[in-house]
Amino acid sequence: MHSGVSANNLQTLTELLARVAGGLEIYTDSRQVEPGGVFVAVPGHAQDGREFIPMALARGATYVVAAPGVVLPEGSSAVLVSHPDPRCALGELAKARFGTANLPFKLAGVTGTNGKTTVAYLVEHIVRENGGVPGVLGTVEYRWPGHAEVANLTTPGCLKLHSMLAAMAASGVNGAVMEASSHALDQDRLAGIGFDAAVLTNVTQDHLDYHGGMDDYFASKRRLFEVYLKDRANAVINFDDTYGRKLLADMPEAIGYGLEGEDAGFRHPGRALTGRIASQDGNGMQLETSFQGRTWTIASPMAGRHNAQNLLAAQGAALCMGFSPEQMAVLATCQGAPGRLERVTNGKGLSVFVDYAHTPDALENVLKALRSLDFDRVIAVFGCGGDRDRTKRPLMARAVAKWADIAVLTSDNPRHEAPEAIMADAMPGLTDAKKVIADPDRRKAIGLALHEMGPRDVLLIAGKGHETYQQIGDVKHPFNDVTVVKELLS
Repeated sequence: MHSGVSANNLQTLTELLARVAGGLEIYTDSRQVEPGGVFVAVPGHAQDGREFIPMALARGATYVVAAPGVVLPEGSSAVLVSHPDPRCALGELAKARFGTANLPFKLAGVTGTNGKTTVAYLVEHIVRENGGVPGVLGTVEYRWPGHAEVANLTTPGCLKLHSMLAAMAASGVNGAVMEASSHALDQDRLAGIGFDAAVLTNVTQDHLDYHGGMDDYFASKRRLFEVYLKDRANAVINFDDTYGRKLLADMPEAIGYGLEGEDAGFRHPGRALTGRIASQDGNGMQLETSFQGRTWTIASPMAGRHNAQNLLAAQGAALCMGFSPEQMAVLATCQGAPGRLERVTNGKGLSVFVDYAHTPDALENVLKALRSLDFDRVIAVFGCGGDRDRTKRPLMARAVAKWADIAVLTSDNPRHEAPEAIMADAMPGLTDAKKVIADPDRRKAIGLALHEMGPRDVLLIAGKGHETYQQIGDVKHPFNDVTVVKELLS
């Protein structure tokens, strides 16, 4: 019987690692524990795993891993393994259980407020189109040969991550990319994983309802580079971004990437991956790229400064994974990620795009991209998510007012808030808008926007991108912006 902390916890953990490597199952959800398993009491943002130790024991857990100070109930025959950081212990256990200590493929991680999904799709495309076998874990989907599932989290939990990386290895993947959210980094869901390349796209206001402030938000992003990256020389950081420059100041060995002429006041002192948009129109861009004395040009069907930066980020990650500049030419056939400035083909010949932009910065980037093209007017449909950072709502509206000729304010995923109340929060940002249309019914709002369109106009429907639902309360109702547009135009 073990009802206290072992005198030699390290040895106990070592023994446990050996047992886990032999097939002992690990659990972080006490409801799923099966007899003989290991329960790791992970401290959570909303709940503490220590509260569920009695349930785990009742279900037959033979080992409990918990923070110092935990004592098992009198009479328990389970072994208590004390560890100062249960999340870290979980990562070590997951590595032992799934054999992920030394993956047989290069793994890139991508973090940032905007652009993660697009960069991940671009890296995946580089791997696949150069004859490789890619795996990807991100906002839209988790997929590798023989497996695809819709993602319910950008970055899943620690055990699932390790199990999926092991499945990738077993299926012959030889190059993988993963999106790392700020929540996952803050909660150490990536514990036990080592990255061969890591990208920071940008840091702008988002998720402050969780992080509290920009400094804490940025600190979470930094962890990908300071905790999980194997070699800091393989960090790929956007020097066009204010927070990117802060990170580069502490990581001079990193690759800094950005567009020429963006800010004459900054020059990355180390290895700079620079881009210049040689030409751009509605069919895409020609991007001239330079790195360590070499220059090459890629064609891309994607448009906009933000996509030029995404293309640079993906190339930086690919270079760190061992690809050559010549192998970047395959980007000419990559359309990017679904719901990221995705063109909606239609029989009316109208220029309609759907994008996931749901932050002030993302809205500004995508609207500027469309404004730079040869359209008469820009029309934008947007809303703000419920149960999320309220302070960004008027800022999102302000971005639309600045760059769109017609602002169409509607509902996004209201969750547990009244759509009209969310729209009221955003409305002050539309004070200077040229024309405002408001309707809380998203389908009707899209119809009103389409009705406003002339043949030389462009419509952006922002906020939901690839999503196939609209969440009202706790219920996710079927809804996809692309599908709705096609139905309304048919």
